[in-house]
Amino acid sequence: MVIVQDITTRKALEEQLRQAQKMEAIGQLAGGVAHDFNNILQAILGYTNMVLFSMGHNDRNYGKLKEVEKAGERAAALTRQLLAFSRRQVLQLGPLDLNQAVDHLMKMLRRLIGENIELSIHPGHALWKVNADRSQIEQVLINLCVNARDAMPDGGRLSIETQNVWLDEDYCIHHDWAKPGRYVLLSITDSGCGMDGETQKKIFEPFFTTKEKSHGTGLGLATVYGVVRQHDGMIQVYSETGKGSRFNVYLPVTESTDEEILEERQVPSPGGHETILMAEDDEPLRFLTTEMLKMAGYRVLAAVDGEDALRIYQEHGREVDLLLLDVVMPRKGGRTVYDEIRAINPEIRCLFMSGYSEDAVHTNFILDHGLKLIQKPFKSLDLMRMLRQELDRS
Repeated sequence: MVIVQDITTRKALEEQLRQAQKMEAIGQLAGGVAHDFNNILQAILGYTNMVLFSMGHNDRNYGKLKEVEKAGERAAALTRQLLAFSRRQVLQLGPLDLNQAVDHLMKMLRRLIGENIELSIHPGHALWKVNADRSQIEQVLINLCVNARDAMPDGGRLSIETQNVWLDEDYCIHHDWAKPGRYVLLSITDSGCGMDGETQKKIFEPFFTTKEKSHGTGLGLATVYGVVRQHDGMIQVYSETGKGSRFNVYLPVTESTDEEILEERQVPSPGGHETILMAEDDEPLRFLTTEMLKMAGYRVLAAVDGEDALRIYQEHGREVDLLLLDVVMPRKGGRTVYDEIRAINPEIRCLFMSGYSEDAVHTNFILDHGLKLIQKPFKSLDLMRMLRQELDRS
């Protein structure tokens, strides 16, 4: 008796599961490293900002400190890319027209890719809107175009296309990566050097790169992968060596028809005289943030954790104008503290701080409507600007 069973599909599913588990493990590592590193960078950038603010431009050490600040900002940008890959960043979602997003970036994209690459745009007609963070989707588009440019060092053709697509059950049965539903498809196609099968399996892993050491960190496509997955989307690559590549990004369609204006009003960043209840469990950061606020003229009530913040509010509640709360703290986290104080004073203003640790912000954490969060490491001016926005909000 001979029994033959075709296990091709099962083996494909097993390989897909192994790849998903590997990416998840790398993401957890990247998110943890980024969170701890952000706290260190907050101290470096915070004290640098304070010293720069207190010295004149003619001081002989001013230029040196500016270089320290620039290095810190580059490191902060690197951690943001790691957080994007690990899907532990906060999204500001709203209805987005991808055609408008592409059109908005046209001038920048033409500068980025250079004159030796022919760029063509094919916008879809009556394109559906997606529920997305505009800045993150723009970053996806930029990263994919830069990746395409690097695959065409001697020039070539780059095409950007958008269209509405409907993936039905039958399509998803034959494509394991797909989920049924309505999507807007963003396609980036280049005529570059292409990739072999082994390279395609690794391209979304952080720090994997086929470029020379001085020509990339290996985080561009990893960032793209993280952003797309955090938007509940899908990304697929089709490529052959010597025949170019095509990246397809599927973003789910939003059911909302209300257009949100996500542009932030440019507000000057003066200080103030209000009283701020600030809770931060990391002692050096608590001292640093307190000094920042005092230099701007604010009165500060500093708490060492969530329970301490509630105790201080019970004693000084009538004096407190705004809560500045770290998301993760011992005994009680920032969200719990805010909810308990809001039960006493529904009108209380609040600004959250976070380095986006996994314990604080789960994979798809979205801020409640009307609440704001500032990401560590932040500059003193950025903190003051967001404080004034919240304090002056009508």
